[in-house]
Amino acid sequence: MISARMEAFCFKCRGKHTLLDPKPIFFANGSPASVGVCSNCGYDKVYKMGRTPAHDGLTPPTRSEQGAGSGRASAGKSNAPAGANNARKTPLVIVESPAKARTIGKFLGRKFRVHASIGHIRDLPKNRLGVDVGADFEPRYVIPTDKKSVVKELKALAKEAGEVWLATDPDREGEAISWHLTHVLDKELNGKPVRRVEFHEITEHAIAEAFSHPRELDRNLVDAQQARRILDRLVGYTLSPLLRDKMQRKGLSAGRVQSVALRLVCEREREIERFKPVEYWTIEAELAKRASLVGNGGQTAEQSVDSQTFMARLFKLNGAEPDLKTHSDAQQVVDALQEADYVVLRVERKDRTRRPAAPFTTSTLQQEASRKLGFNARRTMAAAQQLYEGIDVGEGPVGLITYMRTDSTNVAVSAQAEAREWIAQRYGQEYLPDQPPRYTSRSKNAQEAHEAIRPTSVFRAPEEVKAYLERDQFRLYDLIWKRFIASQMANAVYDATTVDIDARPAGAPATTNSTTPAYLFRASGSIVKFPGFLKVYEEGRDEDIFANAANGESFNTTDKRLPELSENEPLDLVQLLPEQHFTQPPPRYTEASLIKALEEYGIGRPSTYATILGIIQSRYYVAREGKQLRPTELGLQVNDLLVKHFPQYIDVGFTAHVEDELDDIETGARAWQPVLHEFYDPFKTAVEQAAQSIAPIERTVEYTGEPCPRCGSPLVYKQGRFGRFIGCSNFPQCRYVEPISLPGVRCPKCGGKLVEKRVRKGRRVFYGCASYPACDFTTWNRPVPMRCPSGDGGLMVEVGKGKAKCLTCEQVFEISDEGDATATMQQIVGDAAV
Repeated sequence: MISARMEAFCFKCRGKHTLLDPKPIFFANGSPASVGVCSNCGYDKVYKMGRTPAHDGLTPPTRSEQGAGSGRASAGKSNAPAGANNARKTPLVIVESPAKARTIGKFLGRKFRVHASIGHIRDLPKNRLGVDVGADFEPRYVIPTDKKSVVKELKALAKEAGEVWLATDPDREGEAISWHLTHVLDKELNGKPVRRVEFHEITEHAIAEAFSHPRELDRNLVDAQQARRILDRLVGYTLSPLLRDKMQRKGLSAGRVQSVALRLVCEREREIERFKPVEYWTIEAELAKRASLVGNGGQTAEQSVDSQTFMARLFKLNGAEPDLKTHSDAQQVVDALQEADYVVLRVERKDRTRRPAAPFTTSTLQQEASRKLGFNARRTMAAAQQLYEGIDVGEGPVGLITYMRTDSTNVAVSAQAEAREWIAQRYGQEYLPDQPPRYTSRSKNAQEAHEAIRPTSVFRAPEEVKAYLERDQFRLYDLIWKRFIASQMANAVYDATTVDIDARPAGAPATTNSTTPAYLFRASGSIVKFPGFLKVYEEGRDEDIFANAANGESFNTTDKRLPELSENEPLDLVQLLPEQHFTQPPPRYTEASLIKALEEYGIGRPSTYATILGIIQSRYYVAREGKQLRPTELGLQVNDLLVKHFPQYIDVGFTAHVEDELDDIETGARAWQPVLHEFYDPFKTAVEQAAQSIAPIERTVEYTGEPCPRCGSPLVYKQGRFGRFIGCSNFPQCRYVEPISLPGVRCPKCGGKLVEKRVRKGRRVFYGCASYPACDFTTWNRPVPMRCPSGDGGLMVEVGKGKAKCLTCEQVFEISDEGDATATMQQIVGDAAV
């Protein structure tokens, strides 16, 4: 037993704490260390390297002791001689990607050889189930064809290495990759030390700290990943063939999580279709202060001062919420108030604070990148992966952000200290909160041992590294850096003013403290008193969330000033403004709001959001219209079939419950096979019953109304790997195909059809002439079927919500929701009049 107080770094709670009950040990290679319990979080496998007096009575392991065992290599242990030959050989470090290998190799130097597995090296086979259900769900893993050369190279390197370090990502997927490596390289690793290291940022300090504190493979993490993989395989490879058979279509698929995401989108669309708008009216009053002016005759005249006008809304009518359903209802109020006296009833001024948003998690990063940058989830994660793995910014490759698959908002103490130093230097002490802020993750199953997404060093400001980054990399890094800095800054403070105004119709008695005004108007205003974190960053908002519901008051950073007013002050009415409204249906999901919903329901995990959204769009179950996600006819049909026959499985609550059980496997609370039995046994019965009861659905053919230019047969709409297209109904005898042209627009160069296209690498959409290569016209912005109001006949393209730009005159115009280009368009940029 070690009596002296000892501190060690705990990789679970990410901090240096006192080691409780430390015991002296020797690793298999003879290295001395102490192992104990973290005093902060209770983790019982915290190691402190180095010899202590307590080691004096212990004997390091001998060659024979190290050679005992089954011969299976395991991380953190060695089952074979740790002789001088192994000690002299170069250790092998295995990571997932070449970029990560280059960055880590720079920090480790020539003492290590770093190589990439390029993701998983084993997986379930694609052409069959690959799970032996009768043998307790035993998986039958195979090495994919495209990975055989990688495995061959890794085997050769492992054979020559003295020891192997597994440095895959710090999550379930990374743990599983390391586990698969130990199995595939079993023969080559036999008798050699195999160690697992974990780090959440690729910096020199983090790598050194991780390699000085190796650990064993966490089999609970491996089991959780394996259970998820097998569960998804069982669902996908059981439901998908049923779908294809009953709907008589190739390429259909269903999945445990993707089908629930599709259901959310479809149910929202049906809710919108069922919605019936209800008319209602609001009344605003434009009011003005009175200014006393002395006339030539020495008498006082009262006049309205235009510069002191402000708007107030009818807030209460006879003590209740105004319920003005028709124009007649509104007009009665307007008639009663035209000659009314307007008097300030009360003025309330107070400071309101606004807290900064937490640093990014995977979910919030994808949401904010969608709102502010227009990135889809896949594009966001691709750029984040590059920033994490390392980029040469003039000092060699270095990871610019911490690990990007996380649901935790925790921040390392050292990172907070660095941020506070930068904020104090740049903005001053008043922009620092008294204590570093702490945030709580919205995800109920957040892995709090992980960290939020943040820059690895705040001193690498975006502008300083911009020259080294690609456009997407820079924009995302700028977003992450600003969000983190803002999260460590002081709250913003607003000077908020609320004014209640009594509108007294002619002849009505004055309002007293005991009476309620018959017509109560309210005006609200706020100005930024202290910007705090707003100096750096403000969180984006979904389109349907702009205001506080309370009292109908908007809360944003735009200054809205009210004139200086006092109680019992009379006001002049400039005009009453009744306005007709209609209740609005719930908005369609965007990628940002759908990811937010999945997170709130507890469906999926940080590593799965991009894949889920990618699948439902690539299968053409859901199409993007601008930023909105709208289910296709195919998506609605697939959803209806699944929900009708598998309602208990294609369900938000059930899917969230399965995620909880996977988390129980990760913590060791449950074994993975019983969890699969509980799900699969009744699921199999439901599938068998559905196969008997579902009648084949006749596939409907959608004709374009035009003949095939080759054979004269009718042209039809078809669905392929890359979306919808037009093809000949006489297929396969006639193989004519063409892209679907955009309605109502023509190429400004040759007058031909314009079609939607995709770049060769990635899924970014652009628009071009169908006559390519004869005509090379392209544009990134979607053309809209309207004429330019300036009369030059130029092609109009979308440049934002409710805005279109003419490619000829380059003027920007507002457009109506109906797309009326002549009567309702107003010019907002440029000099030409509508």
